[in-house]
Amino acid sequence: MLQPRIRPICTQCRHLLSSVRSYATPAEDRVHASTSVPETTAFTPSSAPMRRDGGALQMKTYKPRTPGVRHLRRPINDHLWKGGPHKPLTFPKIGHGKGGRNNSGRVTVRHRGGGARRRIRTVDFERKEPGKHLVERIEYDPNRSAHLALVEHVKTKKKSYIIAAEGMRAGDAVESYRSGIPSELIKSMGGVVDPGMLAAKTAFRGNCLPVHMVPLGTQVYCVGSNPAKGAVFCRSAGTYATVMAKEEHKGKVQSVTVRMQSGEVRKVAKDACATIGVASNPHWQFRQLGKAGRSRWLNIRPTVRGLAMNASDHAHGGGRGKSKGNVHPVSIWGTPAKGGFKTRKKRNINKFVVQPRVRNQGKRRAKK
Repeated sequence: MLQPRIRPICTQCRHLLSSVRSYATPAEDRVHASTSVPETTAFTPSSAPMRRDGGALQMKTYKPRTPGVRHLRRPINDHLWKGGPHKPLTFPKIGHGKGGRNNSGRVTVRHRGGGARRRIRTVDFERKEPGKHLVERIEYDPNRSAHLALVEHVKTKKKSYIIAAEGMRAGDAVESYRSGIPSELIKSMGGVVDPGMLAAKTAFRGNCLPVHMVPLGTQVYCVGSNPAKGAVFCRSAGTYATVMAKEEHKGKVQSVTVRMQSGEVRKVAKDACATIGVASNPHWQFRQLGKAGRSRWLNIRPTVRGLAMNASDHAHGGGRGKSKGNVHPVSIWGTPAKGGFKTRKKRNINKFVVQPRVRNQGKRRAKK
């Protein structure tokens, strides 16, 4: 029977073996060959993340001490608050919502269930309260992809949650101008509202403005559709819209045209809310969970392919070998799953969506 070799261990190696390290220990920073490292440079600790310095994308990777962390990739967010949320602004998520069921108990969203306990953060999407707010901290929110900023009103000391902008840090000051332009700001401009000077004093990252006050070409997020509601567009991580044009009638702005990241051009009310900047956590889309259990922690249950089911359970199931029975791709309920002419439902065109013009329309009519 083969026995393991017993080799003498020096004092330095014995000291390294005696140190206890966790399984999810981030890898050390890689030192590039082109970087000159002096002899007195202190080595980074084992808890430092490994960054991809080749471009703007920087992800945290881990040493593969277990199979679950071999493919684990996470965005580097060292600025996040390490503690819990502000309890007065939260309430527990309980009931049918976690299982994908409606008020009658029927499953309306499949592949939902389980997951860690979480609390819902009440986010202020309207931001109608004027005055300066100070950012206390940037927090992680388990209910959304973007990060939250806990802000406190300077005078009233009232706290609230808002969607954090990319680059926003603790100590920053943000303000909302939805209720109107402050009198102090008008006095600083000489008593007359100058559009250029007004934009230079208000269009800062994290400030909430009516859309008609936002300069053209500015990137905004948390965009509203009408003054009565709060933000409805561009609320997830890394999303933004661009202010394209302002329609005026007799010298007054009537509506504003914004372009989404999808390319859709939409008209919104001139008094709808918009926050300057880009939604935080833009590298969220490049994350890799690494194992199935981490997906279960996020309240996501497994998805089984129809091809792997029995013939009685799915139209693609059954048969000998990998075959779907020479049928068109359908869902589990039998509706077509591919082909836009089959899957798209006929609906009325939204009057707020700007439709692209057809080129050479006059020439086609002339030929007819």
